[in-house]
Amino acid sequence: MAKKKISKSDAEWQRILSPDQYRIMRLKETEPAFTGEYWDHHEKGVYRCAGCGIELFSSESKYDSGSGWPSFFAAVSDNNIRKEEDNSLSMQRVELMCDRCGAHLGHLFEDGPEPTGLRFCINSASLRFT
Repeated sequence: MAKKKISKSDAEWQRILSPDQYRIMRLKETEPAFTGEYWDHHEKGVYRCAGCGIELFSSESKYDSGSGWPSFFAAVSDNNIRKEEDNSLSMQRVELMCDRCGAHLGHLFEDGPEPTGLRFCINSASLRFT
C-alpha cells in the first residue's frame, strides 16, 4: 500500500512543531550532541517521525555510537526514509529525510555495527517515541 505524502506550508509546520523541531526538521539544522531527548534512551518501542508519525526505527536497531545522537543500524523500512547527497559544510554525506513529509532527520554514515555496517545518525527533535 502506497503511503500518502504530506505537504504543509511553512506557517502550518511552524504551528505544529516546536521552534527547535522546526529549525531542525524544516531548516535542516542539527541539535547539539548529547542534548537530545533520545541519545541515551533505552526503552523498547518504535521511533516515529515527529512531523507525520510514520515508523522510522525500532529500539531493536538502536545502539550507542558515542556520537551524542540517537543512532540506529537499520530503518524499519527503507521505503519510509529518503536519502539524498549532501555536500554542505564542505563534507560529502548522505542526508536522511522522512519520505512521507520531507522532514530532515539526520545523516547516514558507513561506520556502524554489524549486521549492516550503517549508522543512521538522527536528531532527537525529529523523532517521537512510542
